[in-house]
Amino acid sequence: MRTYELMFVVDPRVADEEVVTMTNDYKNMITAAGSQITSEENWGRRKLAYPIDKLNEGKYVLLYISSETGKTALPEVEHRMRQNDKILRYLTVRTDEAIKRAARRQPAGGPRTGSAASEDRPDAGPDIDVEEEEA
Repeated sequence: MRTYELMFVVDPRVADEEVVTMTNDYKNMITAAGSQITSEENWGRRKLAYPIDKLNEGKYVLLYISSETGKTALPEVEHRMRQNDKILRYLTVRTDEAIKRAARRQPAGGPRTGSAASEDRPDAGPDIDVEEEEA
């Protein structure tokens, strides 16, 4: 199963009802291709990190998407977002690969701490006690 996060920022001058209809259109495109919307978050009006088209705020929407087959309509959705002047920015992130990558980095026995962990490291030098000299 593949999971994705799709976030887009809408022009703050757009009415809330229009943001809802835009979101529903994108959700219908995604579900028509066989994917599921597992969760939706409407963050509302937030300050942007940097001005976009002389705007300092935007309306944020976040969609969590899962696909059993791995085939999604995300390229078509991104194409429509690119053509829509009311959308300032969008970003799609595949999240299942990051989870797999984190699981591979984690050793099978769990995280190791303390001196036992430093014994196995090749870069760890011998423990040396340093005493201060008296003048």
